Amino acid sequence: MYENIRTRFAPSPTGRLHIGNARTAILNWLFARHSGGRLILRIEDTDRQRSTKESEEAIIEDLKWLGIDWDEGPDCGGDFGPYRQSERLDIYSRYAEKLREMGRAYPCYCKPEELEERRRERLKRKETIIYDGRCRELTESAKKKLEAEGRRPVLRFKVEEKEVSFEDRIKGKISFLSENIGDFVIMRQNGMPMYNFSCVVDDHLMRVSHVIRGDDHVSNTPRQVLLYRALGWDPPVFAHVPMILGKDGARLSKRWGAVSVAQYRNLGYLPDALFNFLSLLSWSSESGDEIISKDRLIKEFDFDRISASASIFDQQKLDWMNGIYIRRLSIEEFTDMVYSVLKSSYDSISKKEEVEPIARMLHNKVERLSQISEIAKIFFQKNPIPENDEAFSILKSSDSQRVLEAFLRAVEDMDKIDRERFQKVMNQIKKDTEISGKSLWMPVRVALTGSMHGPDLPQIAEFLGLKKCREFISRATGQKRVQDG
Repeated sequence: MYENIRTRFAPSPTGRLHIGNARTAILNWLFARHSGGRLILRIEDTDRQRSTKESEEAIIEDLKWLGIDWDEGPDCGGDFGPYRQSERLDIYSRYAEKLREMGRAYPCYCKPEELEERRRERLKRKETIIYDGRCRELTESAKKKLEAEGRRPVLRFKVEEKEVSFEDRIKGKISFLSENIGDFVIMRQNGMPMYNFSCVVDDHLMRVSHVIRGDDHVSNTPRQVLLYRALGWDPPVFAHVPMILGKDGARLSKRWGAVSVAQYRNLGYLPDALFNFLSLLSWSSESGDEIISKDRLIKEFDFDRISASASIFDQQKLDWMNGIYIRRLSIEEFTDMVYSVLKSSYDSISKKEEVEPIARMLHNKVERLSQISEIAKIFFQKNPIPENDEAFSILKSSDSQRVLEAFLRAVEDMDKIDRERFQKVMNQIKKDTEISGKSLWMPVRVALTGSMHGPDLPQIAEFLGLKKCREFISRATGQKRVQDG
């Protein structure tokens, strides 16, 4: 058991929670709960133009939907707040001034267009793109002259070390040459802190022991390590988890469809299924199991089982996993979900009990809740239309017409139909027509539903009732007379 473990998840409120960030939040949560530590939620909202209160609230909603809770944060407080960076500006200013007094930071008056011109020049000479340090040793008189011109400086950190190394919990030892880093900005002209600086100050003051994040932050880490050392602080343990890629090997993006937790929620994925799936991107159980409860994930979490290689987002695997979680729901739980989905689409539904037969038919058929509406429409249509040319051709064949006419004869004297009676009808038709298999069942399915696929046909017939079965079959035979039964 670890002692004094403190992890953090620190999203920027500039949009909904991305799948990659959700995976990072899950790993931080699992490690904190496994070790008996604490998880901090910190909102990094120093980008005033893009950060919104709405995004912050949406991220918190997405995290809670996934089942992730935290011990300290903007909504629940804690001993090391405030937990929004926009409320900590005086703290950053104080430590920035400390670095300046120590001679480890200096004002830089270079204009953006000047920096861009030098960047192009270095590119032409095939040199590393870093700041050339020309404002490092400005005299006080030179600074006053530049300020008189109306120039407002940024504050740069002075990189003096030749090399910076750190031990990554997943990737091992990583080293960077300082000549590839250069003096970097820690405070903007408007007094807002840069990411690397505010992150270091917050992680230290909030006593974060482990920083678990995506490996797109590896390049930020040497700058942060330099800041820790300059301020006389011990860096936390860094653990950079590999990126999540699409099947084409590229980073997840909108071209892959859904990329946010909210989109997957709207598509009908269950929170436990998505949590389980994301937890296994880069991490695996020693047992090899893939369907794993949160309690087991907490118990088995181990950094040594996190791969250093990129993980692939397999949509088919997520669908399969979500289907398993749906089938694990009780029929009562699933009926509630079916009712919630269908009541807004069909005015005829007024009670939950009315959709229970549908729920029983669909419980083993859907992999996403969003499929419910598409499949369930067969139960509410007034005139089933074959879904495609193949379905149309099935109804037109002479054997199909024989089956449908035989069906009408078989139910002529019946007063109701249920699964058992429907099966007897189909057996009688098979005997009378000597037609069997797909040629027997498919024309009846298409006539009753318009579709070539769907739930168990006897259950469909029972739900529709004898009157609708007669009506739909009669239409499919081309008969004008509709038996009311």
